[in-house]
Order: sequence, then C-alpha cells, then structure tokens
Amino acid sequence: MDIKITVIDRSGKVHELEAPTDINMNLMEVCKSYELPVDGTCGGIAMCASCQCYVLSNHPLEKKSPDEEAMLSEAFYVKENSRLGCQIQIDKKLDGLTVELTP
Repeated sequence: MDIKITVIDRSGKVHELEAPTDINMNLMEVCKSYELPVDGTCGGIAMCASCQCYVLSNHPLEKKSPDEEAMLSEAFYVKENSRLGCQIQIDKKLDGLTVELTP
C-alpha cells in the first residue's frame, strides 16, 4: 500500500509524493527517490542532519532517539518541529504527512 506525503522544497514548491509502506523506507530515502535536494550524506544513521525537515502536520511520529536528539542539537535551522528524515520510517499511519525541507 502506498501513502501520500507532501514535501515543500527549499524554494517553496509543493511536491506530492507516493511512498510505499511495504519496503521499509524512511522519509530521506523517499525524497531521494524523487530527486529532491536531500543529501543523506551519512546514509541514514542520524550523523549528518542533511535530511533535516520540519514536520508541519500532526502525525504520530516515533520519539526521537538519543542519536537524533544529539544530531539536531548540533544542526543549523533547528525548530521545535525539526526531525531527521532518515529517522522517520514510512508506514500507513503517516498517510498525509506534510514536511518542509530546512534551508
């Protein structure tokens, strides 16, 4: 089953993405598959913050891991709703998720 995710890029353009829930992807990987400007330099292990985004919708996300908290404490442009895309696993409950890529 695919879910819909809305990603607002750094220029303000809105991208409606379809993300599969059956192959264990994370948000960073989905963005990269659509060639959005998300680096994911560390490969998704919460060590670079190049996939940081702002979660704009009110979806039930997993609690931030200590690694994610530590990386965000060192990152730029961090807000209350900042998350690392690599730490947001795609599943059915995230249908309709809306995020904005950080500057």
